[in-house]
Amino acid sequence: MPAYVIADVRITDSVAYERYKTLTPNAIAKNGGRFLSRGGQTEVLEGGWEPGRVVILEFPDYAAAKAFYDSPEYREAREARKDAADFKMLVVDGL
Repeated sequence: MPAYVIADVRITDSVAYERYKTLTPNAIAKNGGRFLSRGGQTEVLEGGWEPGRVVILEFPDYAAAKAFYDSPEYREAREARKDAADFKMLVVDGL
């Protein structure tokens, strides 16, 4: 069953964030993932959520999503973004 990584991102340093953006595609692909959404228009339909940049990734399964997050490639990307953005991220099983 697929799994999805969903991130709500507030970019605090757009120049530094560009480095993060160059590192993530390789980490995602190495673990069988792909982008479903990478920013773009959002509209809150219910509740008080105020999302920033919403990113949705799809992986073959939960283990692959976790492997992506824990991979050396994504650890490097996380280090690159530590002062460039505030992240809220979760992984969820799909159907």
